[in-house]
Amino acid sequence: MHHQEVLNYIDGSWIRSDSGESIGIDNPANGEKLGTVTLSNQADVDCAVKAARSAFGDWRRTPPTDRIQYLFQLKTLLEENLDDIARVTTLECGKTWEEAKGELRRGIQNVEVACGIPLLMMGSNAEDISSGIDEHMIRQPLGVVTAITPFNFPAMIPLWFLPYAIACGNTFILKPSERVPLTMASIFELVDRLGLPPGVASLVQGRKRVVDALIEHPDVRAVSFVGSTPVARSIYAKAASYGKRVQAQGGAKNAVVILPDADMKATSRIVNESAFGCAGQRCLAASAAITVGNARDGFGAEIRELAESCRLGFGLNTDVTMGPVITSESKNRIEGLIEQGLEEGAEAVVDGRKAVVRGAKAGNFLGPTILSGVSPSSQLARTEIFGPVLSTIHVDDLDQAINLINQSDFGNMACLFTSSGRSAREFRYRVRAGNIGINVGVAAPMAFFPFSGWKDSFFGDLHAQGLDAIEFYTEKKIVVERWPS
Repeated sequence: MHHQEVLNYIDGSWIRSDSGESIGIDNPANGEKLGTVTLSNQADVDCAVKAARSAFGDWRRTPPTDRIQYLFQLKTLLEENLDDIARVTTLECGKTWEEAKGELRRGIQNVEVACGIPLLMMGSNAEDISSGIDEHMIRQPLGVVTAITPFNFPAMIPLWFLPYAIACGNTFILKPSERVPLTMASIFELVDRLGLPPGVASLVQGRKRVVDALIEHPDVRAVSFVGSTPVARSIYAKAASYGKRVQAQGGAKNAVVILPDADMKATSRIVNESAFGCAGQRCLAASAAITVGNARDGFGAEIRELAESCRLGFGLNTDVTMGPVITSESKNRIEGLIEQGLEEGAEAVVDGRKAVVRGAKAGNFLGPTILSGVSPSSQLARTEIFGPVLSTIHVDDLDQAINLINQSDFGNMACLFTSSGRSAREFRYRVRAGNIGINVGVAAPMAFFPFSGWKDSFFGDLHAQGLDAIEFYTEKKIVVERWPS
């Protein structure tokens, strides 16, 4: 891949920041330098917001049926360029090409759902609330909105926001992760081909000062964020203090519960993919496997065999099943948490720190790791690892498993593997988590459902995707109307 400088996309043009600062973009599989990304400043944010504010007046007056024509075009362009964009994601993010393609397909689904805006944005009305008086509820766009997105799904997560925001009549500014800017730069090259009015969709590269400038800007009405819980909590509090509407998705510590009546072969395969897919770097990764009763032995043997058969390497190689973690710092942090778990009394059934990848000394590789005998009260059992590490915990019955899940500060996802409908209903009824899987290892909602999250996994009221996105990106206006006869 040729060396690339990633710029901002503001007011319909690619613009180089005058900050004079940039950082390198590295391939996590081999350390190859892919390019550089500009680190924007306050002036860049002001420029993007000014363009978005200027574009808003005409854009909100554009009929929804016309606004979605751009999204129909975007869907077509994304599908035509899917393989190429996925290749870029693999290069900068590390996941396998199949994982990158799957991610972008989930993003495209959000573009498809947002094409239903003429129906989804409809209001409601009632005649004769009093004699000769009618009342209407209509939805109107907010204005300038922004999203701050993470490294682990550089294509999909921005598409949780962009299509709904602009379809509802808002103008949108994206601040992607500076670790993986190439994917959205590639997608914005397609956005540039749509012929959108300048300022409707902008891309500003950078770090924390860009985030702060967007949150503090008086013309930014709403902030969307996906990342770790400490940052999500901070952004929620700060943006709310500036009077913004906020949705802030945080971290997770997802448990999967395996009952003795589960199909062990199928369950182990599904949990293996959930725990180690995308190198465990996703907010819906299985992090703790809770075995109930005599499920322990069958599941333990199966999952160990699958983890040991993982093929680590560069994600564009067709025989590879798992890529690297994002940075050497991430690798060191995860290895430190594994060591902490061992010090707390766990046993490494499979130790990914010993994994060897030929010809990849510069890569951030860490193999699947399974820790058994993890104490529910240990620090490891409560910490989001965000890497390919599965802790196994044993309990006597489903009641204990549910109580264990409900003690967690996080509430992103919980899954149950069973052949009992009664157990499944008990689990989904009682578990305090926003996304529930029954015999499913990654309970990722389709684009027409909200991406839920409870407790410290989400700060806000309205989630990404589906009808929640419509509510988030519009304000309700009530009109009470009488015409004297």
